[in-house]
Amino acid sequence: MQRLLVPLRTILRHRDFVVLLGCNLLIGLAYSFVGPFVSMFGTLEVKMSPVVFSVFMTITSVSAIVLTTILARWSDTHLSRRTVLVLGGGCGALGYVGYAFVRDVVWLTVIGSTFLAVSAITFSQLFAQARDLLPRLNVDPRETPLYMNVFRLFFALSWTVGPAIASWVMVLYSYRGMFLVAALLFLVFMLVVHRCVPELPPPAQGAARAPLAQVLRRPDLLAYFAGFVLVFMSATMCMMNLPLLVLDTLGGNARHVGVIYSVAPVFELPFMLYFGVLASRGDQAGVIRTGVFIAVIYYLALSLVQAPWHVYPLQMLGAAATAVTSGVAITFFQNYLPGQAGTATNLYASAQRLGSTIGYLLFGVLLAAFGHRTLFVICGGLCAVTLLLFFVQSRRPAWIASATA
Repeated sequence: MQRLLVPLRTILRHRDFVVLLGCNLLIGLAYSFVGPFVSMFGTLEVKMSPVVFSVFMTITSVSAIVLTTILARWSDTHLSRRTVLVLGGGCGALGYVGYAFVRDVVWLTVIGSTFLAVSAITFSQLFAQARDLLPRLNVDPRETPLYMNVFRLFFALSWTVGPAIASWVMVLYSYRGMFLVAALLFLVFMLVVHRCVPELPPPAQGAARAPLAQVLRRPDLLAYFAGFVLVFMSATMCMMNLPLLVLDTLGGNARHVGVIYSVAPVFELPFMLYFGVLASRGDQAGVIRTGVFIAVIYYLALSLVQAPWHVYPLQMLGAAATAVTSGVAITFFQNYLPGQAGTATNLYASAQRLGSTIGYLLFGVLLAAFGHRTLFVICGGLCAVTLLLFFVQSRRPAWIASATA
C-alpha cells in the first residue's frame, strides 16, 4: 500500500500534475461519451450501411494516424506540447459540434478525418506531458511505470461513469445533445490547458532529432508496434463478439451482458496498480509478455464457456490483460524512444487505432465464416503470434537493460 500512496501523494502535491489529471478526466469523459455509441450513430441515425460505416471508420482512423504522427513529431522537435494540446482540444470541440448538426455522410467523413483526426492527439500528448514532468518531481526512473499507471488509472476512472451519463443524455437530448456535451468537454479541456499548462520548449535533443522515417524503420520498434496492432485487433473483435456469444449461443440476456462488462472494470484498476509496481521492479518487457499470455488464456477460455455465468470469473483475466496493454505498454513505448515521448506515446495510440480499425473490418467476415467460438480461438491465435514475436525480438537498447536491471 505504501508503494501506491507515495506516487499518489507526490502527484497530488504538484500543481502541474493535478492539472494534467483533470485534463485526463475531461478527455476520458469525452471519449467515453462518444466511443460506445459511434456505431449506433452511423448506422441508425445517419443510416449508413455496414459497408459504408466500415469505410467511414477506416478513413477517419487512417487520417488520425497520419495527422497525429506528424503532430506528435512536431511536439518533440518544434512545438510545445501545450500548443499541440490546445490545437487538439479546439479541433475536438469543433468536430463534435459538426457531428451534432451534420448528417451528410460525405461531410461527416470530412469532419472526422480533419478536426476529429487532429483531436486524437490529445490522449498521447497528455501522457507525453506527464512523462516530461516526472524528472521535475525527482522521480526515480525505475518508478516511472508505476507513476504512469497511476496517471492512466484516472483515464480509466472516467470510463466507469461516462457511458452511463452519455446514455442518459442521449435519451433526453438524442445524439445532438450527446455530441454537444462531448464538444463542451473538449472546449473546457482546451481552456484549462491554455490557462494552466506551462509553455515549455520541446525536448529536441539527441534521439529527438533523428528523422521520423528512421525511427519508424527500427526493427525492434516495428516488431512491438505490429504486435500491439494484433493485440488490439483481438480486443476489438472480442468486444463485439462476446455479447453476441452470450445472447445467441449461451441463451443469455442483456442483464448477463451488463454484469459481464461491469466485472472487468472492478478488477482492472487494482491490476493496473499491481502491474505498475511489477514493472517498476523488473523487466517491463517481461510484464508485457505476461499480459499478452494472459490474453491468450482468456480468449481460449471464452471459446469453451457453456453458460453466461462462466464468463464472469474469466473477466478477471481480461482485466489483467487490459491493465498491462493499456498501462505498462505506454511507458514501454516511451522508454524505447528517449526524448521523444510524444512520438512514442502516439505510436502506441496509433497501434490501438489501427488494430481497432482492422478488427472492425474483419469481425463480420470472420464471424460469418467461423462462428462465435472459433472467432475467440482466432483472437487467442493472434495474441499467441504477438507473444512469439515479442520473444523473438531480443534487440533492446543497452540503456533499457540497465534501467530495468
